[in-house]
Amino acid sequence: MTRTILYNLIQILFVLVFAPLYSGVLSRFKEIVQSKRGPSIFQPYRDLWKLFHKDEVISSETTWIFRITPYLVFITPIFVTVLIPVLTDYPLAFAFMGDMLAGGFFLGLAGFFAALAAVDTGNPYGPMGASRTRMVGFLAEPVFMIVFFTVSFVAQSTIPYIVQQQWVENVSAFFSPAHMLLLAAFLMLILAEGGRIPVDNPTGHFELAMIDESKALEFSGRGAAFMKWGGQMKFLVLACIFLNVLLAPWGLAHGREIIQILVAVPLILIKVLLFAIVLVSIETSLAKLRLFRISEFLGAAFITSVTAMIVSIFFAS
Repeated sequence: MTRTILYNLIQILFVLVFAPLYSGVLSRFKEIVQSKRGPSIFQPYRDLWKLFHKDEVISSETTWIFRITPYLVFITPIFVTVLIPVLTDYPLAFAFMGDMLAGGFFLGLAGFFAALAAVDTGNPYGPMGASRTRMVGFLAEPVFMIVFFTVSFVAQSTIPYIVQQQWVENVSAFFSPAHMLLLAAFLMLILAEGGRIPVDNPTGHFELAMIDESKALEFSGRGAAFMKWGGQMKFLVLACIFLNVLLAPWGLAHGREIIQILVAVPLILIKVLLFAIVLVSIETSLAKLRLFRISEFLGAAFITSVTAMIVSIFFAS
């Protein structure tokens, strides 16, 4: 039991440490593809360091929601980390305390409070961005649920560790049409939830156009650092779910020795690095959608996930 808790802490440390690096690598790759110099891959660490050493200014008109939101945004990806296979292919402590639906609920809860905090300040740009993020969340959450329902049909479970083992043991199910559609729907969901193109531009700072970034406009100092760090961890956690549970459930540690856990770290980093190249190729090939076209994009993701569920039921029968 002590060892599994230790490995859980290593998984949490992996997400905490490498989430800013993953964000920096994505930005750097994108700049290279666009023939720009761009910032260093370590720039997110410098930004966090700078924000943690700045004073935090909080309006006296805000409520407790605004004050606790940065901590919720920071903590919820850590909760999800203990539920999913990040470095090991066997369940660790707390693995059965929740399934993938619970993970989606935690991430959705953080997004809900972030939207409330944006409205809480009274800044006109905050509520504008909050309404847009809620529109995206309202359309993305059904895709979350249908994807996980489809997983439960195909893998007979929604526990991430069990689903991961099912894809490894059942190769025919892995290459089934339902699973391919499932991967497409979840990839579209990652682009939407991560604030990536074509849904949102993560490098844009124009108040009238930004969606995901608008939630953190009024935060400063430590609060802004937790909001930024939490968003980076959320994106890495979604990538780990997509890669380790659905797309490529390989490279994870099989044994229970500490050396095998440490060997799994560079293997997972290589896997998420390859996924970053895929994301950059998608972002540089598409333009940012207009606001009212986002519903069409997420509607397509929803139809894809529903089709995957119907196909899985049809083949199961």
